[in-house]
Amino acid sequence: MSEENCVSDDLKRQAALFYNSTERERIDPAPESDGFSWRFWEKRRLVVALLAFFGFFNVYALRVNLSVAVIAMTEPIELELDNGTTVYVPEFDWSPQTKGLVLSSFFYGYLLTQLPGGWLASKIGGHRMFAIGVGATSLLTLFTPPLAHISTGLLVTVRVIEGLFEGVTYPCIHAVWSVWAPAGERARLASFAFSGSYVGTVVSLPVSAYLARYTGWPGIFYVSGIFGLLWTTIWWLVVKESPERDPHITAAELKYIQESRGCTRGVRSHPWRAMLSSGPVWAIVAAHFSENWGFYTLLTFLPTFMQDAFGFSTSSSGWSSAVPYLAMSLTLQVSGVLADWLLSLRRLSVTAVRRLFTCGAFVAQTVFMLGAAYSSSPSACIACLTLAVGLGGFAWSGFSVNHLDIAPPHASVLMGVSNTVATLPGIVSPALAGAIVTDKSPEQWRIVFFISSAIYLSGAALYGALCSGNRQAWVVEVEGDATFDTDGASTTTYDNKALDRSSEM
Repeated sequence: MSEENCVSDDLKRQAALFYNSTERERIDPAPESDGFSWRFWEKRRLVVALLAFFGFFNVYALRVNLSVAVIAMTEPIELELDNGTTVYVPEFDWSPQTKGLVLSSFFYGYLLTQLPGGWLASKIGGHRMFAIGVGATSLLTLFTPPLAHISTGLLVTVRVIEGLFEGVTYPCIHAVWSVWAPAGERARLASFAFSGSYVGTVVSLPVSAYLARYTGWPGIFYVSGIFGLLWTTIWWLVVKESPERDPHITAAELKYIQESRGCTRGVRSHPWRAMLSSGPVWAIVAAHFSENWGFYTLLTFLPTFMQDAFGFSTSSSGWSSAVPYLAMSLTLQVSGVLADWLLSLRRLSVTAVRRLFTCGAFVAQTVFMLGAAYSSSPSACIACLTLAVGLGGFAWSGFSVNHLDIAPPHASVLMGVSNTVATLPGIVSPALAGAIVTDKSPEQWRIVFFISSAIYLSGAALYGALCSGNRQAWVVEVEGDATFDTDGASTTTYDNKALDRSSEM
């Protein structure tokens, strides 16, 4: 399909939509491209981004709740025996290996649904899959405490199933951005949405610690599950499959998104051989794996590390563990805008910007991870870990948007490929750390940090050598707009209220 035919088809579609409008008013021919004013609710793509932010907030709140709960579950509690003797025993007497299995079980399910999630998102719509993933995980979270009391095996099982549902969330959000994000706003919209993950971590770690203290550890799961279900309801009612299907979008914003993102085609098949032999695809995979290794290591074990290394209590470790993710959430806001700004100057290519942000972040993270390994005070250690985690925000504005650069129609599937491999650290890293840290000594924790540092450097080298920001020759598109084909709507009958009024984008 030639670019001329693509543009021609878009013009025909616009003419058909305009013809079927009951009232025809002038559409602003030159909408403003700056969509980030304080009146964000008037711009539907920003509403989608905000709700996606809270979606990922819930995704990580549902994921990390066990990291804090497991400390309370295995702490000694006072118990009076029948003979009147008071003893202190843990409610769940787990070995380090069992604890590692419980913490990593989520990722066994999470690993399996990355590719199916990306594929389904390209077929039935990313917005639907996102809601199903978060909603089902939230519902299962409510059943976690009673199942944990029955047996450890059932706890592991429900965490695996939660992982199955949550595994679709990252791949399917790229299907959303492939139709909702203008080309010049990809980094800022995607990074803003992804930052919800880290804000969710920031909030859920200390909140979970206080819930464990004042309501008992089951309260952690009940609160996060209820909030997840509430978000699912709002997302399902508000977010539409594409701008063309949103009845509240303005004519100017619809026109701006369509012209900026280019022609959006349906996808009936994916060039698997070409994708899986592509250097730029494997560059993204390597970067995603490297970033997730360090992130998952700290996400899972940071509260435990602060308790082992510096004797922090459950509530104190919750607060100290949240600080690095607060830095990450703030860095993501800056890095996304900065990446789009650098591209708008047209002095650096897309490839150069993605390489600069990803490789630069990995090298800096290596330095501060090693600094944390040799820190002798809690404040110095937290400072190093904050910088090590926080600088990862720049990497996310590099590799995590790269799928949309090299193959927009296949972005959800490519995210499924990279996130499948990047989920392996969630399985291997906790188990490996549990096997290494057997007597809670600083030397053993140092080995865990050494491994993360080495993987960061390897990821920087591979991404720097193989990455690309150019649309790949193997990208496959077919005739027919995907946003109209998925539910059988016709371009000659579809009606959008945006064409009935004139308004600013």
